[in-house]
Amino acid sequence: MPRLDQWIAHQYRHAAAQMLLSISPVGIVRTRAGFGQQVRPLPGAIVASPVPGSYDPDPDYFFHWYRDSAVVIDALRLLLVQSDTAGSLERGHFADFVHFSLALADLDGRALVASRLWRERVAPPFQRYLRTDAELAAAHGEALAGETRVNPDGTLDISRWARPQHDGPALRALALLRWSAVGDFDGSLQADMAKLLRADLAYTLWHAGEACFDIWEEESGLHYYTLRVAAAALEQGAAWLEGTDAGGIDGAAPAAGQCRIQARHLLERLDGYWLAQAGYYRSRLLPSGEPSPKELDIAVILAALHSDDPLARGSGAAHDVNDPRMHATLERLAAFFDAEYPINQARGATRAPALGRYPGDHYYSGGAYYFSTLAAAELCYRAARDPHGAADAAAALRRRGDAFLETVRAYTPASGELAEQFDQRTGQPTSARQLAWSYAAFISCISARRALHGLPATCA
Repeated sequence: MPRLDQWIAHQYRHAAAQMLLSISPVGIVRTRAGFGQQVRPLPGAIVASPVPGSYDPDPDYFFHWYRDSAVVIDALRLLLVQSDTAGSLERGHFADFVHFSLALADLDGRALVASRLWRERVAPPFQRYLRTDAELAAAHGEALAGETRVNPDGTLDISRWARPQHDGPALRALALLRWSAVGDFDGSLQADMAKLLRADLAYTLWHAGEACFDIWEEESGLHYYTLRVAAAALEQGAAWLEGTDAGGIDGAAPAAGQCRIQARHLLERLDGYWLAQAGYYRSRLLPSGEPSPKELDIAVILAALHSDDPLARGSGAAHDVNDPRMHATLERLAAFFDAEYPINQARGATRAPALGRYPGDHYYSGGAYYFSTLAAAELCYRAARDPHGAADAAAALRRRGDAFLETVRAYTPASGELAEQFDQRTGQPTSARQLAWSYAAFISCISARRALHGLPATCA
């Protein structure tokens, strides 16, 4: 078996190539016969998986999720900044993504209500999965940003799904802010980026504190992940607003001061998510006030990573990658899954536990997720970069990150393909195949690991 660094170099190249298959997959035509649809993706769309599925057994992930697409487009930025090429492919994909995202604002579900032809094309067994006229009629204007997902041909998803979600605009805003630092965009694209960013910041400002569905699209409530990425988008967006004249364009953008106030308010709310006796940040507050069995959730770790601003964070600040409570949450997750999953029972001393989402997860195998286990590794790597930390503590974090990465290596097939999950009993890949988020998580994790030594991601 190759050394970890050798495997990383090979798998990084594979992950980059496979993730690109989900970006602008214009050569794939997705037929949903039961729904009477033939979907031809547009440039700029990002599908969660390019492998067609109809829950037979693979799920149908041929949609442009706002959240997943933001995670992937940010990983594409990492490929660009760590490449020794001009990056014309990555820049072209990003420009298409901006234009595709802007066009979604013109969708109007009222047009679907007015036309009944599309309902007549849906086979009777699938009628029960359709959205109601009332829900479709509300899908226009600002509400479109809470749609969760759309078809990659730029049309509304007609199926019933968990809506609204408020994390997508915040994540897209963060990705746009990071891409803007890359620079060298023509004036037209810069104007489009600013227009999209203003809209995402405005939506986040006014809706981040409202109940919505969690990132797993299962429970409605106030979620740690959504509040944390919203706070980051508003705080970093405020700095962008102060550095541009964007706040004065058509009065469409919120003021920087409004963004900062709301960001502080959201972080203060998150302070109350710490459960001292349990020793972790809970992932959600439900409208009923009752505790959820999903309170211990990898989504909290993902929140720290997806909101991370390496230039702004301080040592041990609340809710960032150095927060001791964040690492306590990770240790509680690791302890639970170490005891819960059969595949963790015989792991060697060089491997950390494979991690899933939350206790009691029953989706497909209810198994380990590649992006969950990679998130644990990445949190360790990012925390190890803290300049105020002791050298021995940083070295321990690096070793801990490598232990999680060794587990990912152990359950990555020889083909390098990363599905959504690997079975908690057999370790075999399951659920969606070729998950773009899994590849994006690998790219982001390895980028954080390489940054410890100032190395490009493609070097061992």
